[in-house]
Order: sequence, then C-alpha cells, then structure tokens
Amino acid sequence: MTSDILHSPDDLWVFGYGSLIWNPGFEYEERIEAKLTGAHRALCVYSFVHRGTPQQPGLVLGLDRGGMCRGIAYRVKASRRAATLGYLREREQVTSVYLEAVRNVWLKGDAERRVAAVCYVVDRGHAQYAGRLTLEQQIHHVRGGHGRSGPNDEYVVSTVEALESLGMRDRELHRLVEMLRAGPNPAALPAS
Repeated sequence: MTSDILHSPDDLWVFGYGSLIWNPGFEYEERIEAKLTGAHRALCVYSFVHRGTPQQPGLVLGLDRGGMCRGIAYRVKASRRAATLGYLREREQVTSVYLEAVRNVWLKGDAERRVAAVCYVVDRGHAQYAGRLTLEQQIHHVRGGHGRSGPNDEYVVSTVEALESLGMRDRELHRLVEMLRAGPNPAALPAS
C-alpha cells in the first residue's frame, strides 16, 4: 500500500482532523470540508515529542475506530505527492503512533463526491495510545504538556477555534477548552 500511495500518478488527497486543519504545512490546490465515516476524532494519543515529553506527556488527537469525523480534505498536485508524503511522515510518524491509511472521505457540497485520502489513524497497540480518558485526566495532560511544537493547551484551543471557524463543533474538545479557560478549578463549570 505504501508503494501505491507514493507512486500513484494521480493528485494526492490528505484528510486533516486536528492540527492539519489549521496548520497543514504543505502546498495544496484545494481545501474542502469533508467527512470520514468509521473513525472519530479523539484526544487519545500521549504526545512525547510535539506537545509533551516522555516524562510529562501531552495529549493529542488521533482518529480512533468507530463513528464519524468531520475535517478538511486537501488536494495536492501529483508532482508534489512525494514531497508532501515525506513531510507528513516526518511530522506524523515521529514515534510511529499513527498508521498511515487511505480512507474514503466525502466532500462537502456533493454527497456523491468521494475521494480516497491519506489519513493518520491511531495504532491502538502502541504504548502512546491513551484510550478513553476522563475529562480530568485530559485536562491534567493538556495543562502540563509542552513539546517541541509548543504548549499542549495551545494545540487544543487552536483546533477548537479552527473547527468553530468551519461551523463544526466537537462536544468533548469544546468542553475541554471551556475547562482550560476557566482556570485551575474547572469543577465549578456546569455540565454540558
């Protein structure tokens, strides 16, 4: 599959569901809202590099099995395929916690328009897979995490702001941002 992804003569589609929405880092021809079924966005990956360290892990998003995820599909020129994949692998595969996969995504505006897009799905067997954490556990890691790409709370807030700008809402991420903004005593917030 990796060879097919790298050597296809067609344009490359990439599905972004987290920081790739607000910071893709590669050149693209089109940026379209899209939906992926069979996986959902979850704060389920301990970050040892970008937003934390092994001693004080942050928490970042992964595509975890089940459900649906709304995000962005990017179309990259075929001539930029190898460079884009190289960049994405360096960025997303730094600790191999994600599996590079090709999944069908449906593009907004045309219910019949489906494209095969590269996406990064969490490897549930990897040591950095956090699984489903409570909001209190998530807030602990997000507040304490800081890695080479910056503070963990900045990553979560930027993702929520990017989702909001697209008219999207992720209930759990939005709740986490409310808790971050409320300060060190989020218990006073009403349940949503």
